[in-house]
Amino acid sequence: MVAVANSPTSRSARLGLRATPEQEAVLRRAADVAHKSLTDFILDSACLAAEQTLLDQRLFMVSGTQYQALMDLLDQPEQPNEGLRDLFSRKAPWDAA
Repeated sequence: MVAVANSPTSRSARLGLRATPEQEAVLRRAADVAHKSLTDFILDSACLAAEQTLLDQRLFMVSGTQYQALMDLLDQPEQPNEGLRDLFSRKAPWDAA
């Protein structure tokens, strides 16, 4: 998904940010070590962090034991649930006219 950050020819949006002198120094040193411009380093790093944040919303890791416990729960026959029965017997608020 890093392709988002790697298209310099299509850059037209301007982002402004402020940093402390210490933050700027760290970013410049890291950009030098990565052989990237400061802009490329910041954009690549920010996009990676953004992608990870978005992926964390859709993907979660569990152990094999936890996964199997979930599968076992899902395989069990449904249990009567009066609360759900009541909820689904009512008209949805957006359907009320």
